[in-house]
Formats: sequence, structure tokens, C-alpha cells
Amino acid sequence: MIYHGNRIKVREGADPVRVEEALESLHEQGRAIPAVRSFIVGRESGTDFDWGAIFIFDDLDGYWEYLVHPAHTRTERLGLPLMAKFETYDITDDDVPDFGAKVAELQKRKFKTDPELVKLLADLPSHTGSSAVAQDG
Repeated sequence: MIYHGNRIKVREGADPVRVEEALESLHEQGRAIPAVRSFIVGRESGTDFDWGAIFIFDDLDGYWEYLVHPAHTRTERLGLPLMAKFETYDITDDDVPDFGAKVAELQKRKFKTDPELVKLLADLPSHTGSSAVAQDG
């Protein structure tokens, strides 16, 4: 299984209606993407982040399905402009050789097909983690 985490700090002054729309879109991608086995979206506490989300997939094929699904793309378009800080991470309990490199390759592949996403990520004040690794390539 792969556990894909997202941590979000909302920009100061972001329109609360747009923030709610983006959060609902996170929930919707969990419901709509067939590869998502389970998910949670909620407030984060004890950190500098406001919100967190975790999506669970069976394998890297499911991860790719998640990355390119229209529900995920919609969430990116709605949410990224509202963020002051964004961090992603991945955890697996499978013995996948070079897991991090394989995730980075999926991210790079996605970026090659989506220049608008690359621009949205480049405009973020802070972006770290597994989805940021691919920005170098």
C-alpha cells in the first residue's frame, strides 16, 4: 500500500469560500478516483499547517491513476493558488526497490503533460516533498 500525504497552509487573506471549495474538491477526489482505497481530509494540529489529507493506493499504478485523474487535476487548480505552504510525502509498507525514485518519476511524467501545474507550483511561496522533487527535471 502507498499512503500519499498532503499538508497545506492557507495563504493569509485567502477567500474562505474558495478555501471551502478546494477542501470539498479534496474530499471529492477521494470519492471519485477508483484507485483511492481510503482517504482522510481534515484539520492538522500541532504544526504550522492548517489542513492535511492522506490518500491510500494499492500500488504505483494506482498512484499514477490518482495523479492524472480529472478530480485530482481540478483540486490542484482550485487549491494551489490558495496555499502559502504545501508539502507532500509518501509512505509505503511494500518492499518496492527505489520507491522514492519511482514516485519522483511519476511526478516528472505528470509535469511533462501539465505545464499549467508546473506554473502553479512554481508560484507557491513554499513547496516541499515528493511532488517538489520533480521540479528539478
